[in-house]
Amino acid sequence: MSDIANPGVKQSFQLKSANISLTALELYYFDNDEFEANLRDKISQAPGFFKDIPLVISLDKYEGLDSELDFFKIIGTCRRHNIHVIGVRAANDDQRRLARGASLALMPGGAVREKPSAPEPAEEIPNAAEPAAETQAAAAAPPAEPTPARIITQPVRSGQQVYAPEGDLIILAPVQAGAEVLAAGNIHVYGALRGRALAGIHGAESARIFCQSLEAELVSIAGHYKIPEDLQDNGWKSAVQIQLRDDVLVVSPLDKA
Repeated sequence: MSDIANPGVKQSFQLKSANISLTALELYYFDNDEFEANLRDKISQAPGFFKDIPLVISLDKYEGLDSELDFFKIIGTCRRHNIHVIGVRAANDDQRRLARGASLALMPGGAVREKPSAPEPAEEIPNAAEPAAETQAAAAAPPAEPTPARIITQPVRSGQQVYAPEGDLIILAPVQAGAEVLAAGNIHVYGALRGRALAGIHGAESARIFCQSLEAELVSIAGHYKIPEDLQDNGWKSAVQIQLRDDVLVVSPLDKA
């Protein structure tokens, strides 16, 4: 119904931006039987985490043939395990075409792999005794202001999600079970961390998680995660920091950081 015909009637919907935590499956090659076996093994490690999650297939590091990609088989396998494939981060036009054919969304962030082009002519190097105008301007420019941290003073309760899209997230209270906190940078919890904490969500591997009592349902840095079964023998219910070293999450006591 048109607003002009009846200005008192609201539109049936609105479009708004949403910050949603997504899990990416980084695919290196595709063999249907091996894919399902690997997926079943991953799910067995954390059944509750994978149930009904939205999944993005990332092809940034895909090394197989594009002709071997079968998104319909991938979708079917994931659905049998209650995982929902919603999109693809493609690296070339063929992968994008296959994703569209499977009615999957094209997600931003895929690294475009192109054929190497002929080298461009070398740029003229300015005389060292006469710095370029751009260099002089950069030297005179004031340093960029650091991204301010988001500070939360109240407990983060079950079902709530708190998101710091650019910098650190500082929480001066507990994070309850069933809550989720996410940050582009570090996460500091000055209380018990009982929910999920995901730091470095844009890929910052230097991000860390700090908390006064580690009781988390899940911790993740730059897509690498651990669940309670991985954490209970290392720093459980004590003050720790968590960081990424050689693609492995390492938990250390804060007094030895």
